[in-house]
Amino acid sequence: MKRNIQLMMVLVCLMAYRQVAFSQAAVSIIPKPVMVKQTGKNQVPVNEQTVIYYDSSWKPQAEYFRGQVMAQTGLDLSLRMLEPSQADLPARGIVLHKNDQTIDKPEMYILQVTGKHVVLTARDIRGIVNGIQSMLQLMPLDSSGGFHLPSLEIIDYPRFSYRGMHLDVVRHMFPLTYIKKYIDYLTFHKFNTFHWHLTDDQGWRLEINSYPKLNSIGSWRDSTLVGHFKDSPARYDGKRYGGFYTKDEIREVLAYAAVRGINVIPEIDIPGHSRATIAAYPELSTKPDTTWNVAFTWGMYNRQNNVLAPRAETFAFLKTIFSELTDLFPSTYIHIGGDECSKLWWKQDSATQRFMKEKGLPNEVALQTYFIEQVAGYLKESGRRAVGWHEIAEGDLDTTTLIVNWGDEKKAIDAARRGFDIIMTPGKPYYFDHYQSRDPKDSLAIHGYNPLEAVYRYDPVPMALVKQNLQHKVVGGQANVWTEYMENQHKVDYMVFPRMTALSEALWTPAEKKDYQDFIKRLEQKQIPRYRYWNSSWFRDYDRWRMEK
Repeated sequence: MKRNIQLMMVLVCLMAYRQVAFSQAAVSIIPKPVMVKQTGKNQVPVNEQTVIYYDSSWKPQAEYFRGQVMAQTGLDLSLRMLEPSQADLPARGIVLHKNDQTIDKPEMYILQVTGKHVVLTARDIRGIVNGIQSMLQLMPLDSSGGFHLPSLEIIDYPRFSYRGMHLDVVRHMFPLTYIKKYIDYLTFHKFNTFHWHLTDDQGWRLEINSYPKLNSIGSWRDSTLVGHFKDSPARYDGKRYGGFYTKDEIREVLAYAAVRGINVIPEIDIPGHSRATIAAYPELSTKPDTTWNVAFTWGMYNRQNNVLAPRAETFAFLKTIFSELTDLFPSTYIHIGGDECSKLWWKQDSATQRFMKEKGLPNEVALQTYFIEQVAGYLKESGRRAVGWHEIAEGDLDTTTLIVNWGDEKKAIDAARRGFDIIMTPGKPYYFDHYQSRDPKDSLAIHGYNPLEAVYRYDPVPMALVKQNLQHKVVGGQANVWTEYMENQHKVDYMVFPRMTALSEALWTPAEKKDYQDFIKRLEQKQIPRYRYWNSSWFRDYDRWRMEK
């Protein structure tokens, strides 16, 4: 009898501990919400009898939510659509409610957990998906049956309208399963944009029907650099490497992303970074009689010819390629690259110089702008908008083009003053191919040092823009993942986590609510267990390496 009483006491203590843990979960959400209010009312039970009610327009999101709950907790909840004539919300269950009047901001959600039901209110897909992520963080990461959600109210919306993560699949390519997993990472962290870098000097990763040699030749390289770019002598593995995503595979990714409210922006990089293109079609180069190879080293700028020549057949090629791209991708924004375009090869080419003279282009910067404006024009015909790296604004460019600034704040300030909208993605600290530590034994990276703390503390809006009342020109931020030294998905995970988690809060949470030490506490309490749940790798020495003063 005494032993039974002791056992009951242990069980009661464990249950009480678990309920306290769930209550603490409300303040452990990442990214930190705009407002969380503990109501002090009874917790809401969730068990096999719980029903997910949903607005008719959110059936895919309801099915997604059900699947996530099943995977995370083992509970198989039933779904039921709300009737259009239904005036009152159900008294029990989880309700995905659409309300255009209460919700007055894009991507906003209100989560109310009280009494016997949970009501998640939003007006758009991203809002309902964002709220789902917060709910998932309130639920246990085990399959122990039913549980209780803490009684609370959350009112939440993002600080920036653009919150992105980039992935380079050219230097190293990743299976479709990982592309989907990467999109799941973005979804959970409340990002809204996946920037998919599909072409570069080292390969062409998009199926193209109009120019098939881009895949039969341009998608494959004969060797890959081994070790660091700066190693001397350089070493290569001599192995054929490559491939491309078929259009059916890309449609599969786009459908997957659409359910989660993630916009996929494809990038075809022109007029530089085009070595794979001219390897397939030498007639588009400044030396059409040359046989080019797809690059198998990194760092091509001013070292190897990788630019498109301004020829009639080149612009016909670009119009056709981008037409095929926009037929596939629904994104309003299409990334056209424009970075690191070496002018050297244009200066050396007499045909290019004649073209410039005929068009009244005073220099090679103006020629670069000419390329960008031609493609922007093609995109405009299909109702799309060009986005490119900050170098595209070096000339006199139309300000409707969105600028992705990977340079310093001076470049951002100059672009804002000229009227451009800007996405901030500075090399310091938003390049996640940079080292996370100063440890010489750390896994190989390209260069630089961007520790977790620097990512968290960086404000994408330069104070100089605030003083000039131009802060609205910064529409958001993005981290870039260049994969020269990320040969598999485990290395990508190691390089992005936990920095992606820090970035999510830096782009979502009001600046005045950010607190690095509190973030570290929430990271350790809630997010690292989720890395384990995802079976993801991560950099574990994050709190030892701090930002430099």
